[in-house]
Amino acid sequence: MNIVPETAPFTREQRAWLNGFLAGLFHDRLQAGAVAGAAASVAAAPARPLLVGYGSQSGSAAGLAKRFSKLAEARGFKVTLRELNAVALSELPAAGLFVVVTSTWGDGEPPDNATSFWASLSSDAASSLAGLSYAVLGLGDRNYADFCGAARGIDERLAALGGRRLVARAECDVDYEAPAAAWIEGLWPMLGEGPVAAVKPAVEVVRPVVVEEVGWTRKNPYLARMRVARPLNGSGSAKDTRHVEILLGDSGISYAAGDALGVMPQNCPALVEELLATLGLTGDERVEPLGGIVLHEALMKHWVVTQPTAGFVKLVAEKGEGSMLAGLLEAARKVEFDAWLPGRDLIDVLRAAPGVRLTVAELTEHLRPLQPRLYSISSSPKAHPGEVHLTVGAVRYELHGRGRKGVASCWLAERVIPGETPVPVFVHVSRNFRPPTDPTLPMIMVGPGTGIAPFRAFLEERRATGATGRNWLFFGDQRRSTDFLYAEELEAMAQDGFLTRLDLAFSRDQSEKVYVQDRMRTAGAELWRWLEEGGHFYVCGDAKRMAKDVEAALLEIVQTHGSRNAEQAAEYIAGLKSAGRYQRDVY
Repeated sequence: MNIVPETAPFTREQRAWLNGFLAGLFHDRLQAGAVAGAAASVAAAPARPLLVGYGSQSGSAAGLAKRFSKLAEARGFKVTLRELNAVALSELPAAGLFVVVTSTWGDGEPPDNATSFWASLSSDAASSLAGLSYAVLGLGDRNYADFCGAARGIDERLAALGGRRLVARAECDVDYEAPAAAWIEGLWPMLGEGPVAAVKPAVEVVRPVVVEEVGWTRKNPYLARMRVARPLNGSGSAKDTRHVEILLGDSGISYAAGDALGVMPQNCPALVEELLATLGLTGDERVEPLGGIVLHEALMKHWVVTQPTAGFVKLVAEKGEGSMLAGLLEAARKVEFDAWLPGRDLIDVLRAAPGVRLTVAELTEHLRPLQPRLYSISSSPKAHPGEVHLTVGAVRYELHGRGRKGVASCWLAERVIPGETPVPVFVHVSRNFRPPTDPTLPMIMVGPGTGIAPFRAFLEERRATGATGRNWLFFGDQRRSTDFLYAEELEAMAQDGFLTRLDLAFSRDQSEKVYVQDRMRTAGAELWRWLEEGGHFYVCGDAKRMAKDVEAALLEIVQTHGSRNAEQAAEYIAGLKSAGRYQRDVY
């Protein structure tokens, strides 16, 4: 059905999209004259400008921003969609309406394609944004301490500079579809009536805001089988790193070097048993919100038991009146409570209020859904068709007098039986973390520890495709004798010349600790030459320390060997990021 006339001010593609949207918006029983009248109103009404900026590391925020932009265009707005680094502060007051969709990356930082925007926004020299109306939608993961930190920082800074907040900031967890959809619906009235929004359909129609993904997703994972979880560390190592191979069977799953694999784990059975005992429950109780399954299964497969929610802490404190926990929640002791809570799980909270008992309904009301873990894929599909490899560091440590384990890493390392236990998986596409599209360009990779994972995939991909560009890897860990992950593979690549340079940093093999950033400084002159010859620079691993130290070293190299001052070096690094030549996969 062609609702929008050929004379409407849209391209052929826009007309086709809008025709489809309006056909679904209005009921089929609408008379042709009413539909034509609505379309004429759309074509005649002036378009309101709307600037949409996104910050996205793995693609989720970018995809959501694009879907929102299409909906806004269908409502008659004239949308300009850009990554945040392409948005100049000077244009914001004149833009009038500004919607930000951003994820948070690393240690509460903005994504790489939003770093220069944030630097300008947070600068003391930033000018007034009076006249700007804005809204911020944040995507994050509550497993990280600074949840939606980038969105919060941008929102607060826009307000501080005089911008008018249209609606309260949204902070969405990894299951962002429903809350994002609700936030967007609430935003439309505040943006004002666009031409299409002003057209009233003859019947009420509920239309989806966010399109569901198809295929194998976090909500519909493929039940794969693990072939092996082979230890990579030698005897005597302080670490337990596994090379995990997962068979994709008949799933039809495809992925690219640089993507991540989502794995839906199960909680530790010993931890679940301890929690049930602390609560005085048997585990056989039925959980009605989950279709009546028993509580033990629900705690094993469906809910987070390692991180208490604010509601859970408050409930236990209220029931444990007079307890140590109740005292900690007093307003005057907030600083003390904030120092006490990190790293504690549900059992720790319950033990701080001895004797508290919760009903199944009370317990389940205050638990968060168990979320998949994303692991950087360490294989190329061209080298290993039908399977996907991961490099997983099993997390085990002591804290607050009790042993702790990583939920997913120890599940894979200890409890998944190769060939038997189903491993629910899906691919998380990482559009902003890819080997150079030009096979002749140099590639510099910095990946200590399990950060080697994507670079094993990059090297396999380049070898399989016959790429001729030079390859340079900086790898580090604790000891060469026990912690040189994939040593045989990497040394063979170095010996045959495919891996042009292999710089190693084993921190505990000498009295003075040496790290990958130290090796970078030592090779600074050559690293600078590779960058000037079009080289792409990659970092994977710890965000809090390693990634920051690597960037500091890179800035020093640009200053020293590129003859630039600090400000010019920062601009050079920002240029690499904007051009897609500096990419990070940090956590």
